[in-house]
Amino acid sequence: MNSAPFVMVHVGQSYAPRRNLRHGVETCTWGLPKWQPEYRSQRPRFAVLATGAGPRTSRPKWLTRRITLYLFEVRGNFYQGESLHWPDEEDERAVKYRVRFGIEPLAVIRDVSLGEDGPLPAAASDAIRLSGTRQGSGILCDFDPQPLLKMAHIEMNWANGQPVLSGIAPGFSPEDVDVPAQSGGKRAKQAKRSAGSSGGAGFISDPAKRKAIEMYAENMAKAHYEELGWTVKRLGKPYDLHCTRDGEEKRVEVKGTTGSAAKVHLTSNEVDHAREPQHTVDLYVVSDIKIEGENHTASGGRVLHFKDWFPAEEDLKPRNFEYRLPFGG
Repeated sequence: MNSAPFVMVHVGQSYAPRRNLRHGVETCTWGLPKWQPEYRSQRPRFAVLATGAGPRTSRPKWLTRRITLYLFEVRGNFYQGESLHWPDEEDERAVKYRVRFGIEPLAVIRDVSLGEDGPLPAAASDAIRLSGTRQGSGILCDFDPQPLLKMAHIEMNWANGQPVLSGIAPGFSPEDVDVPAQSGGKRAKQAKRSAGSSGGAGFISDPAKRKAIEMYAENMAKAHYEELGWTVKRLGKPYDLHCTRDGEEKRVEVKGTTGSAAKVHLTSNEVDHAREPQHTVDLYVVSDIKIEGENHTASGGRVLHFKDWFPAEEDLKPRNFEYRLPFGG
């Protein structure tokens, strides 16, 4: 069987939904407004977030339109989110997208036909339209991903069961999401206030909020190891927690985020340290941390705990390079 489970989502063309889309790409997290019965029993392999065509039209006219598809691999099951995460949630101080899941960016496919000459079967194309008429709800459907993968320049044969790895996909960055300008009035002030509220999974531009998230995650990790009989000392660098117990030593890297646990950002020093064979290193990740009030009170969170952690090369993706300028240039 060549089909794969997809979740199809329509994203509006105006400022707020496009800003949310860019933020979702940055934090590798997407959210849906309402639970549907099928979300609890099914796990999509891929997600398509589609934008660029208005859904409130007849089906025949819809099939003549062209659209941009953002293709993702889904990481993990749907879960109940409690934190303010997207910019419009921050603006309105309300959780609007409680059904969340992790996403890994694979490719952007622009100017895609929604008709028979495009890569989507009729049911998938119509699922995007239906999502748009239901406030961006995710519509689940199964279809053969091979035409879509081919158009995305992902060189693999889906029928052979080859796993999709980020290393063989083009990938894309938040800057590949076009966000229209927002002008004037109260909404512009809200946008300015929340712009840049997050620079990625585990990074928040507000220093006080970022510190609250980091300390909350670190406190959870410290309590966990102390309950197991470890003596825990906070370090910060080159790793967060140093744990000792009966002559044993363990080093712990801690990450916290208000989004999903699909991805965390690591420094080169953190990677190098975790790979040193003489050390035993754990990775402790707290996702979906809820932050409230002007004092940034943290609560909640979902824990992923990786013991004897070794960051494999295929799971790492460089975001930038440090370039040493030629001497005397």
